[in-house]
Amino acid sequence: MSITHFPFTAVVGQDDLRLALLLNAVSPAVGGVLVRGEKGTAKSTAVRALSALLPQVDVVPGCRFSCAPGAPDPACPDGPHEPGPGAARPARMVELPVGASEDRLVGALDIERALSEGVKAFEPGLLADAHRGILYVDEVNLLHDHLVDVLLDAAAMGASYVEREGVSVRHAARFLLVGTMNPEEGELRPQLLDRFGLTVEVAASREPAQRVEVVRRRLAYEDDPAGFASRWAGDELEVRGRVVAARALLPQVVLGDTALLQIAATCAGFEVDGMRADIVMARTATALAAWAGRTSVRKEDVRQAALLALPHRRRRNPFDAPGLDEDKLDEILDRFPDEEPEPEPDPEPEGPDDGGGPDGDGGGVPPQNGGPETGHAPDAPDAPDGTAPEDREATEPEPSAPRGGADGAEQAAVGAAEPFRTKVLSVPGLGEGAAGRRSRARTAHGRTTGAQRPRGQLTKLHLAATVHAAAPHQKARGRAGRGLVIRKDDLRQATREGREGNLVLFCVDASGSMAARQRMSAVKGAVLSLLLDAYQRRDKVGLITFRGTGAELALPPTSSVEAAAARLEKLPTGGRTPLGPGLLKAHEVLRIERLRDPSRRPLLVVVTDGRATSAGAVGGDPRELSGRSARLLAAQGIASVVVDCESGPVRLGLAGALAADLGGPAVTLDGLRADSLAGLVKNVRTSVTSSASPHSSTRRAA
Repeated sequence: MSITHFPFTAVVGQDDLRLALLLNAVSPAVGGVLVRGEKGTAKSTAVRALSALLPQVDVVPGCRFSCAPGAPDPACPDGPHEPGPGAARPARMVELPVGASEDRLVGALDIERALSEGVKAFEPGLLADAHRGILYVDEVNLLHDHLVDVLLDAAAMGASYVEREGVSVRHAARFLLVGTMNPEEGELRPQLLDRFGLTVEVAASREPAQRVEVVRRRLAYEDDPAGFASRWAGDELEVRGRVVAARALLPQVVLGDTALLQIAATCAGFEVDGMRADIVMARTATALAAWAGRTSVRKEDVRQAALLALPHRRRRNPFDAPGLDEDKLDEILDRFPDEEPEPEPDPEPEGPDDGGGPDGDGGGVPPQNGGPETGHAPDAPDAPDGTAPEDREATEPEPSAPRGGADGAEQAAVGAAEPFRTKVLSVPGLGEGAAGRRSRARTAHGRTTGAQRPRGQLTKLHLAATVHAAAPHQKARGRAGRGLVIRKDDLRQATREGREGNLVLFCVDASGSMAARQRMSAVKGAVLSLLLDAYQRRDKVGLITFRGTGAELALPPTSSVEAAAARLEKLPTGGRTPLGPGLLKAHEVLRIERLRDPSRRPLLVVVTDGRATSAGAVGGDPRELSGRSARLLAAQGIASVVVDCESGPVRLGLAGALAADLGGPAVTLDGLRADSLAGLVKNVRTSVTSSASPHSSTRRAA
C-alpha cells in the first residue's frame, strides 16, 4: 500500500524552503539543500513531498544501480549493459536513518561466500538506491561520524567504493543530498556543511491567520489523505510541468560576465573559503533564471543565490549566527549594475502561487522575486540583555569584587574574552560510547587491536583470525579444492579502537568572589574555549551554575554548544559561594544521565577559585560540605578537572585541595591554553596525583 504524502503545493508559507527545493529539482547540480529550523515547521513534510514533482528517470531494465540507458556506468557491478531502450520510473526519495549501519548505507558483502567460493556477492545499499534521485537525511546533525565520512566521499566522487578483505566493488552514486536539522540538538561538521549547495532557515509563522490555515490543511489531510491530495492534483501537475520546462530551458541560460563578477565579488566580500561557493552561486543563479522563464541571469538572481548559498559557508565557529548582512550584499552588487535592461519574459501561465489553493491562499509555489527579506542576521549584535554594546558600556556600572564571604549584590553579565585553543582533556580508560574525538574507546572504526567471536551479526571480519581458526579443521571437513571450508564458528570479529564523545558537564562558580569584570570575562572566555573544543570533539555538554544559596542547571545535557554559549553569555554573578550544593547538583545530573545513556562517560569540569562560603539549603559547614560532595563524585569514578580561577599574588590553593578531593588535576586559566608552557593535560586521573595536591598547585601557580 503506497503512502500518500502531503502535497508540496499545499505547504503554507516557507517560501525560501520551497524555492530552494524547486531549484534543485530544476538543476540537481546545485548540490542539495540543508534545512535548519525549530521543530514542527514542515521541514520533513516539504522534503518528502518534493519527490512527486521530479520528472521520471530512464533506467536500464533490471539494473539495481539505476544506470542510464544512453550512458550506462562502465564499472556497474550489474554490467556491462547492452544498448537498448530504457524503462521509465519515478525518481526515488531514499531516506537514511540516523542509526543506520555502514553496511546499510554502502551495501554488504556475503563474507562466507567470498571466502568459501571466491565470488563477489554484493547487496546494494542506500547509496545505490539514491543514485539519480534524492538522499534525504532527517536530523542530519545527529548522524554518526563514520556515516558522514562515507557521505562526504560519495558526494565528492559521485561513486561509492566498498573495499573489504581483498574484495572491491564500485558503483555510481550521484544524488541530491537533502538534510533537515534542529540547531538546538547540535551542529554539523564543517566538511559536511559545505557539501550542501543551499541552506534555508525556517521558523513557524507568527501570523494567526497563517497558523490557522496550517492547522486547517493538516487536519483535512489527516482525515482523508487521498481526498486531500486529489484536490491539489492540478496544482501539483502544473508545478511539475513548470519544473520540466525550466529543465529544458536551463541549457539556454547565459551567465554573463557581469553576473560572474557579481558572484565573485560577493564571495570575496563575505570572505568565503574556497571556490565551491562561487560555483554553487553560479548554478543557483542560472536555475533561478530558468525557473523565471528567462535566458539570462540578472542581478536579482545573483542576490537570491547569495542568500541561499552563502550563509552556511561564511561561518567561522559554531557560535556565530547564520545569515548574511543584506545591506552589505546590496552594496557589493550595486558596484556591478546590469549592463542593459532586458525585455520582460512572456507572461507565465497562472500557477498555484497566483490564486492560492483549493483550501485558501498561502499554498502553491513561492515566486522568484529577486530577494525576499529573510531577516537571518541583524546588522549589529546586541548585548544579551537587549541593549546595544555602546549603550551597555555607558550605563553598566563597574562591578565591585566582593570576597568569598560577602553577600555581594547580583552584577550584570559581562562579555567573554576571546576564545583560544585548549589542551586536551580526556577520560581515562577504554569506553564504548558514541563515536567522537575525545577519549579512547572500542568503536566500529579505528585501528584494529585484536579479534573475538562475534556477538550477533558479523560486521567487521578479522580475516587472519578467521583463517587461523578454520585451518586446523580443513582435513576433518574433507577439504578437496582450493577454497577454505569455513563454518560459522570460525568467523572472528575485528575489535577496533578509536575515539568516543563524552558528556562534558561544566560546573561554573558565579558567586561574588568571581565578579570582577576582567576576571569573569577571562573565566567565560576559558569556558567558551572548552565549549568550542567540545563541539569539535562531538561531545554533549551541560552547564551548572552556583551562587547565592544554591545551584541551578542552566542547560541540561545537549549536543548544542550554541545553546550553552548563549546561557554562558547571559550569566550574572554575585552572592556567596555554594560550592557544595553545586557539586551535589552535578552528582544528581550525572546520575540521571547515566540512566539515560550508560555508555557515554562523563567529564566534570569545575570552574572555581575553590572558596566555599555557603551550604545553601543543605546546611552545615560550607567547606566540609564541599569536601564531602567532591569525595562522593570521586568514589563513583567520575573523571574531573578543576579550572583554578584564583588570581593575585597571594594564593590560598583552595582549588588544588578541591581537585585532590575530586581525584583529578587542577589547571590554571593560563595553563589551560594549548600553547602555554605548563605541562600538557592528557588524562583526567581518577586517583590523587601529586599535581592535584594543594602544595604543588600553589607552586605551579607561583
